[in-house]
Amino acid sequence: MTRSGPRRSGPEIEIRTASLLWDAQPRAEATVRSAIEVAAQMTAVSGEISVVLTDDAAMRALNRSWRGIDKPTNVLSFPAAKGAAAGFLGDIVIAFETVARESAVEERRFLHHLAHLAVHGLLHLIGYDHETDSQAEEMEGVESRIMRSLDMPDPYRAHDLTRS
Repeated sequence: MTRSGPRRSGPEIEIRTASLLWDAQPRAEATVRSAIEVAAQMTAVSGEISVVLTDDAAMRALNRSWRGIDKPTNVLSFPAAKGAAAGFLGDIVIAFETVARESAVEERRFLHHLAHLAVHGLLHLIGYDHETDSQAEEMEGVESRIMRSLDMPDPYRAHDLTRS
């Protein structure tokens, strides 16, 4: 089959759901895709991205194997290794229960928090980090601009989190 029209310049996003828990959020895949597309456009990034929507058990195993931390986390990013296929940016993995728990504790909408984590994961794939205060400030600024562009609350401004 051939595609008609011009090829999109944005990212190619493959999303795989690896836990039935995500069935509780039928708009999760669309939210992740939209967040990554907007973030990629705003950061002038294109390429292939793989996203896995999983659960805390799988995330705990990944976090233990790759970071030596024996507990689940909300999002992990795995930038493409040197020598990977041209254009492949890497993998983003997001854990359902942690996202749900954080959303409840922080009084945030699940899909808003999910979008923020997808953006955060993409930024890690393209080289952003938050190891130092200056890195964190830069990364948070980019995240805030992207979230506002998505018409979602700024995750770093407390008064924005409770707005609808």
